[in-house]
Amino acid sequence: ARRAGVTAADELANAAARGDLQRLRELLDGAADPNAVNSYGRTPIQVMMLGSPRVAELLLQRGADPNRPDPRTGCLPAHDAARAGFLETLAALHRAGAR
Repeated sequence: ARRAGVTAADELANAAARGDLQRLRELLDGAADPNAVNSYGRTPIQVMMLGSPRVAELLLQRGADPNRPDPRTGCLPAHDAARAGFLETLAALHRAGAR
């Protein structure tokens, strides 16, 4: 049941932020765009739970761009992961070509 005003991009970003791998996979299997921006202008990989490398890997496998800067901070996902000390997530991003 979708709430009024919640877009598919918001649902995808929310699942990534929660680290909800199952919901993320369902949405991506349903053809959700892994690079769609939520209502705050951010992509799922920009808001993902950094402590969940499997979320990063799934988004990257489905074509998420690891090199899109955050619209507010200008930081790249790899910078956020490194700063927060999430090395497995950082490694997944680098394997996918993150700068």
